[in-house]
Amino acid sequence: MSGFFETRIEFLKGVGPQRAELLNKELSIFTYGDLLQHYPFRYEDRTTFHKIRDIRDEESFVQVMGKIRSMETVGIGGKKRLVAHFYDETGEMELVWFQGAAWISKKLRVNTPYLVYGKPSAFGSKFNIAHPEIEPLTVDNRKGGYLQPIYHTSEKLKARFIDSKVISKFQEQLLLVALPYIHETLPDFLLQKFGLVSKKEAMVNAHFPKSSEWLERARKRLKFEELFYIQLRLVSLKGSRKDLYKGLVLADASLLTTFYNDHLPFELTGAQKRVIREIYLDMRSGKQMNRLLQGDVGSGKTMVAFICMLLAIGSGTQATLMAPTEILAGQHYTGLKEYADKMGLNIAKLTGSTKKKERTRILAELLSGDIHILVGTHALLEEPVQFKSLGLAITDEQHRFGVAQRAQLWQKNEEFYPHVLVMTATPIPRTLAMTVYGDLDTSTIDEMPAGRKPIKTIHRTDAARLQVFGFIREQIQLGRQAYIVYPLIEESASLDLKDLMDGYESIARAFPDFQLSIVHGKMKPEAKDFEMQRFVEGVTHIMVATTVIEVGINVPNASMMVIENAERFGLAQLHQLRGRVGRGADQSYCILMTKDKLSQEARTRIQTMVGTNDGFEIARVDLKLRGPGDLMGTQQSGVMDLLVADLVQDGKILQAAREEAQQIIDNDPKLALDKHRVIKSHISSLKKSVTNWSRIS
Repeated sequence: MSGFFETRIEFLKGVGPQRAELLNKELSIFTYGDLLQHYPFRYEDRTTFHKIRDIRDEESFVQVMGKIRSMETVGIGGKKRLVAHFYDETGEMELVWFQGAAWISKKLRVNTPYLVYGKPSAFGSKFNIAHPEIEPLTVDNRKGGYLQPIYHTSEKLKARFIDSKVISKFQEQLLLVALPYIHETLPDFLLQKFGLVSKKEAMVNAHFPKSSEWLERARKRLKFEELFYIQLRLVSLKGSRKDLYKGLVLADASLLTTFYNDHLPFELTGAQKRVIREIYLDMRSGKQMNRLLQGDVGSGKTMVAFICMLLAIGSGTQATLMAPTEILAGQHYTGLKEYADKMGLNIAKLTGSTKKKERTRILAELLSGDIHILVGTHALLEEPVQFKSLGLAITDEQHRFGVAQRAQLWQKNEEFYPHVLVMTATPIPRTLAMTVYGDLDTSTIDEMPAGRKPIKTIHRTDAARLQVFGFIREQIQLGRQAYIVYPLIEESASLDLKDLMDGYESIARAFPDFQLSIVHGKMKPEAKDFEMQRFVEGVTHIMVATTVIEVGINVPNASMMVIENAERFGLAQLHQLRGRVGRGADQSYCILMTKDKLSQEARTRIQTMVGTNDGFEIARVDLKLRGPGDLMGTQQSGVMDLLVADLVQDGKILQAAREEAQQIIDNDPKLALDKHRVIKSHISSLKKSVTNWSRIS
């Protein structure tokens, strides 16, 4: 696309350097392209006119033609308001201004026809509109018949008189000069297949729709284009990676067979077996594996990871597992060491707090090949960490690592890239997985180990606290253990620690005959480990903790969790916490304690938790409540750089776009065919750094 859209915004008529600086800072609008893609977030319906008599209380906004009969200033002292009595042939209503009354009263004329727009409220038997939009009736606006675009702005911009209407004027001005430079970016066969309007029509109607139908058509076109180009980028990345990056052939399953026959502690689920087969096929294919492994909390991902490591080690290479936190790395290390010891394999752990002497030993043994498995945090990415021959790199909870960090692990081998397995216990809704991890193949463990009873989740308010304590007592007397979790929110760690300590004291008073453990983030690691160990061994009955146990420990005998102030947790976090119980054969319970009054969103979260144990359903609701950016964390925001599409609403369009992109790359990976010329020329006009290929640039 032409350099026209790179023109700096200050050169647009009516903008100038000072306004440009504000638009840069407040809305990140630097160029013509940025402004044109600053789409309205809603539209006001100016297509219909209301008669005053027909106005109903539930209407959100109305547009009325009429005249002012009289005006008066009401109130005393500084609390004055201007009231205008506005009428048409069917009735009368009041227009009210609480601010700028003196200035407005000078502008308004009695018995002059006006067009008024605003939100009506019932006041006694009459309606009034506070701070309406009001303008003299003209031949143009009398016709009505348009949807008024409303643009995001900011308090600073409004203070400098750059409101939505001014941005709308800028857009009009820009479209006048930009139209000749807007080129078609989708080939004819796609426009026809999906009944899409041209790029020019879409851009004009996204800003100034001729009608609701035209707005729908413009949106559909822009959404399809955006999702199509994102998918095309991911699909071609995946394809070229498979061609470019040769993978080691790791096909020796002898270690695996020994483990299966002699040491496997339990029967694998059908889902685990299926996933292992998928990974084995990748690792022996000669192409580099890039696979996402999704599985709910407790579905047995660690066992799958270990079995895949055995394939790598059996074929003469090493394996590594990278986790986002020291606690999680420690948990993986402990879990894997139990199996590695049985197989006579050397496993080591490397984190930021590994002592220098130990670190030196690990680095030397890694390079000589004596260490078979290395578990650690992103300390693994540091320069001195070099393997003799890294065959499999596993990252856990990938959404906490950026894409760039994932690639850094690949660089650990000179002549070939290790196979990459990305694990997550945060189930990802399909639409999000296709967008964020669209360059990876996906495997899902969608089955829990046999003998696990679903966790019963119950919601209770503070009024039922004594009953809840009674239930805890019953469970412990049956020989079980319980977690009681308090929220810890970073900004107010000291305040929340008080919650925890107060809670600890009241629990100690309620259960004088039971032993308690306490764990929180401010404790030294050795004190934390000591407390956790006492709970694991069954010395203590109740573990009082903050969310440090979200990724914490596996205690099959702990069959009960109480989450205090559950309304202060996000859905994903509640689901992760709940996954700490239900690991043994006993019926497990999760009790969500909240205050009586809950916001609508908090109520939805609690009801979702009570209603389902299915991580994918929970993730779907979470995506709806929070949106994709929040769900994936900030590192992934480059991928989520969406302008018009919405991953919650637009699943069908995304699916269609993905299928088309896949078909095009399968049949014509270099986009050499004539019918793909438009796509190729659009991509080649983009800057290399752009991740959203549907952007005008």
